Amino acid sequence: MRIVLKVGTAVLTDGDKIAKERMLNLVTFINDLRKDNEVILVSSGAVAVGYTKVKMDKSELKNKQALAAIGQPMLMRMYEELFEIYGVVSSQVLVTAKNLNHERDVKRINNTINTLLEQGVIPIINENDATSTFELEVGDNDQLSAYVTMGVEADMLVLLSDIDGYYNCDPKKNDGAKLLKNVVTVSTDELMYNVEKGSEFSTGGIVTKLKAAKYLLEFSKPTFLGSGFDLTDIRSFLLDNKHIGGTLFK
Repeated sequence: MRIVLKVGTAVLTDGDKIAKERMLNLVTFINDLRKDNEVILVSSGAVAVGYTKVKMDKSELKNKQALAAIGQPMLMRMYEELFEIYGVVSSQVLVTAKNLNHERDVKRINNTINTLLEQGVIPIINENDATSTFELEVGDNDQLSAYVTMGVEADMLVLLSDIDGYYNCDPKKNDGAKLLKNVVTVSTDELMYNVEKGSEFSTGGIVTKLKAAKYLLEFSKPTFLGSGFDLTDIRSFLLDNKHIGGTLFK
């Protein structure tokens, strides 16, 4: 099975610091998953990682793009070092939303991804934030990862976040919120939710995840939403074929 795995900024960072233990746990999981599957990683975090080195006003787009330019090579270096623990080579694939809207570009991206996977290399995809504003303004890579899932002809999308699943109401404000383990449709009303974002560096939230899931549902492709802080649920789902926690949109 070919899986696109997207990890959010809130998972990769802890305040003004990089969450190194969570990154190691993520890489360990990917190494286990890739033994029987093809794994493509879509990673956020470049802006937040850049901010650990240079403090700039993140309210200005030009500063966010500068922070992304600083943080992207740092982030990739960390992934490279962590994957090397398992003898795995990682690679960087920078794309823009426009690339994923042109058939010729999609074919080229797919050819690159296929070649990397054939060589046992982990492709790490991110929007080219230093020159493109789609991810910075719209969806923290959630929607980008959905487009990537279609473009590389993956079987499913996995979204790892500080949110451990989709609830019937905001669990941060309602103690009685119930996790929805299986969701078959996403309504327009659900896309209008106004909930807190998981990270000050993040432009995402539950709404961008719902948009990604809704987009893929239209093509009969499943999306799994689970915690990136504790990988127990996603390990159970993908490695043991047991749906204990998290939400499956299918």
